[in-house]
Amino acid sequence: MPNTQPLTNATPNYSAEIEITDEDVIDAMQHISGYLDISTEDFRDIYHLAHRHALGRIFKSFKAETLVRKVIEPLHSDMHLGEAAKIIICSGFKSLPVVDSKGCVVGMLTETDYLRKLKVDSFLELLLSMLDESFEFKHRCHETNVSEAMTSPAITINREADFPGVVSAFNKHDGRCTPVVDSEGHLLGVLLRKDLFASFNKGATK
Repeated sequence: MPNTQPLTNATPNYSAEIEITDEDVIDAMQHISGYLDISTEDFRDIYHLAHRHALGRIFKSFKAETLVRKVIEPLHSDMHLGEAAKIIICSGFKSLPVVDSKGCVVGMLTETDYLRKLKVDSFLELLLSMLDESFEFKHRCHETNVSEAMTSPAITINREADFPGVVSAFNKHDGRCTPVVDSEGHLLGVLLRKDLFASFNKGATK
């Protein structure tokens, strides 16, 4: 899996334990009625053990493939951006994986990639640019291949990935979905960031 720097709005690392201080422990103990014959160090050890146990219980059966959404029609690198845009819109997703002739993921094409290729920072700026007759929007989209705009290599998730592994993948990009692949890199579908959040919330409330 490609290594990239985590982005500021990336998925929170729910598997990370929060370090607690003696002051935290003492404050917590003061809110418990009755007498507690336990040191702050023992209290902290119990906290970390309980945290790991809770995460193991919540996500012991989690696998990336359980949240996969099928992609009816992936993109190909030799498509024009105009054609790719129609496919993305019909898919209901905000981005789609780009695959090679063997069905292996070679990149991702997102709305942000379109903006970057069209040299604008937002869709509002794009709208204003389109009012300018000198803006070659149609030319750029109908004569530019997906390979020239996509983000490559794509950050992918193996179908067997556990919850920490999926969180780690999402921490490496700010997209709304990540391709899920088999052991040979073939596309199986996509996992949406919102589905990951929903899975965590569901597991945490059981």
